Amino acid sequence: MDIFNAFINMLNEMSPYILLGLLIAGLLHAFVPAQVMSRHLSGSDWRAVFKAAMIGVPLPLCSCGVLPTAVAMRRNGASRAASASFLISTPQTGVDSIAATYSLLGPAFAVVRPVAALVTAAVGGCLVGVSEKHDDRDTDGACPIAGCGAGAESQPAGFGARMKEALYYGFVQMVQSIGKWLVLGLVIAALITVLVPQDFFVSLGDRPLLAMLVVVAIAVPMYVCATGSIPIALSLMLKGLSPGTALVLLMAGPAANFASIAVISRTMGRRSAAVYISSIVLGAIAFGLAIDYLLPREWFVGPLAAMPNGACHVGVSWFDTMCSVILAGLLITAFALKFYNRRHQTITTMSKEYKIKGMSCAHCKASVEKNLALIPGVTSVVVDLSAGIAYVEGDHDPAAVMERIKSLGFDPLP
Repeated sequence: MDIFNAFINMLNEMSPYILLGLLIAGLLHAFVPAQVMSRHLSGSDWRAVFKAAMIGVPLPLCSCGVLPTAVAMRRNGASRAASASFLISTPQTGVDSIAATYSLLGPAFAVVRPVAALVTAAVGGCLVGVSEKHDDRDTDGACPIAGCGAGAESQPAGFGARMKEALYYGFVQMVQSIGKWLVLGLVIAALITVLVPQDFFVSLGDRPLLAMLVVVAIAVPMYVCATGSIPIALSLMLKGLSPGTALVLLMAGPAANFASIAVISRTMGRRSAAVYISSIVLGAIAFGLAIDYLLPREWFVGPLAAMPNGACHVGVSWFDTMCSVILAGLLITAFALKFYNRRHQTITTMSKEYKIKGMSCAHCKASVEKNLALIPGVTSVVVDLSAGIAYVEGDHDPAAVMERIKSLGFDPLP
């Protein structure tokens, strides 16, 4: 029962940010041309990485809420380096958490925290860019081409059509793409939240480096939002842990959890995910040690205010509950549609199969289905993304199908 309650509490806490992230992802997809994203964030040099980090610092998105936005950026032409930089900087801070940090932990923490997020994001993004140069293969989940063949698609003309496309992409296609990983991450995080005692760190007060390593080991897989980490950090300091250790929690806790690690590994590749985690961990420890050994301790002694343990909000509001219900409904719908599509593929006997190389995301799937359906004689198109197969029904010309697949930037296989 405790695990279920922890799961529900985290869902209530995360759902508004996840829905906001899905909406932003849809708006990016429908309103921001791939060429714009490609021009500003397509490079792996420090300019694109720094731009992405700067964009992410003020946004009030948690590590799960930022996922759909970053994935959409990646699919619209942003490089892995810029996407990783955005993923690192965004969940660590936000205009709301900076203000809350100032009120609870004082001005020093309020300044150091966004600076640390910006630096670690820039370094992490550059390291991802370096690793990308040595790995020409497309990752499992990253789109092989900028825009997922968007050049062959017709963009909706009017505002209403674009909004419809944005909502469908954000709340249907994106949920289908990352929903499984979000649920898995929530379950694991709930288990850790219940099984790890909250006063586990108290005995490590006189060993800062060991305390930082333990905080990292617990905080990275366990979900805590940027604002919710503030009272936890304050309580750790009140129990004797160093300000540097508190900063490690403020950086590592919001920046990563099992959900974000799983989705990043899926959409950007295991190597990029490893660099992402390493940048967060090493950056947090480096800034934590700098605070403890290079800066005056009194700078980081904030007001000794008591707050509830690690909740972003006191109590559960009707808005949080409503967002949780909406998100749960979207997840159930996404899983039901996946099950229906697979069942439909299994029972269909009149369809022709086309193996396609290069599809790797929900946008790829939608692009292929939408464009193949325009071929004369085609009555139905269903794409099994995991198998890389398009099931095309109707009296159609196979050569036309193969040619259309090539025009989208994918490779039809014999």
